Amino acid sequence: MIDPVVGLDWVRERGDRVVLADVRWYLDGRSGRAAYESGHLPGAVFVDLDRWLARHGSADGGRHPLPEPEVFAQGMAAVGIGDGDVVVGYDDAGGVVAARLVWMLRAIGHEAALLDGGLSAYEGELVRDEPDRPAGVFTARAWPADRLAGIDDAADGSAVVLDARDRARFRGDTEPIDPRAGHIPGARSLPCRENLADDGRFLAVPALRERFLSVGVTAGADVVSYCGSGVTACHNLLALEHAGLGVGRLYPGSWSQYSATSRPAATGDQ
Repeated sequence: MIDPVVGLDWVRERGDRVVLADVRWYLDGRSGRAAYESGHLPGAVFVDLDRWLARHGSADGGRHPLPEPEVFAQGMAAVGIGDGDVVVGYDDAGGVVAARLVWMLRAIGHEAALLDGGLSAYEGELVRDEPDRPAGVFTARAWPADRLAGIDDAADGSAVVLDARDRARFRGDTEPIDPRAGHIPGARSLPCRENLADDGRFLAVPALRERFLSVGVTAGADVVSYCGSGVTACHNLLALEHAGLGVGRLYPGSWSQYSATSRPAATGDQ
């Protein structure tokens, strides 16, 4: 399996063997598709998070439950991604959204990585034309149980549970979208955007390792990652792997599911 984070030179060296995937999506309701159409990396296809990377949300399942494997496979094939393609995902937010696609692909054994720096890593002219890629052949595969965590796994204290949201939401200072403020008791705050340096690229591996070690993550630890709805949590999981600390588990329901229950919530710093 390739490293979960690659640079633009790595992509260029492999030419047509790599499919670039634009996974822009915005919590404030702006259209990722419109952003793609206004300018994207040459050759990139657009992957719609709401359509292909999640199914319809609910209080029971959270805002972005994982889609059925057949739906995911349909979406990948529709944009021209096949079983043999290497996929490199990007967005305009340091990869915190595109991480969902990359994590999903890697979880089922498909070669995929984040483009380090995302859209800002490219210094050339963006294009508006959509590539004419034929439909791919993409095999549906079940989500592996050992890469997923449920609400009990996140709450029973047996794993190192990481909260990828910003610190204000973790502390419960504010909650703009989910039913309650706060965090899962025992979780550690590790905002995914802090995996990045000021230029939008990932911190060097030693610095990433130090971030994880500072919240109790050691190599091979049982790690569960969550966020608001199971999207940006994937960024911490890819950073964990990139740092050489193992492969964690995603809690897809995340805070949007947990906060809709009567389970206790914690506030303040950990």
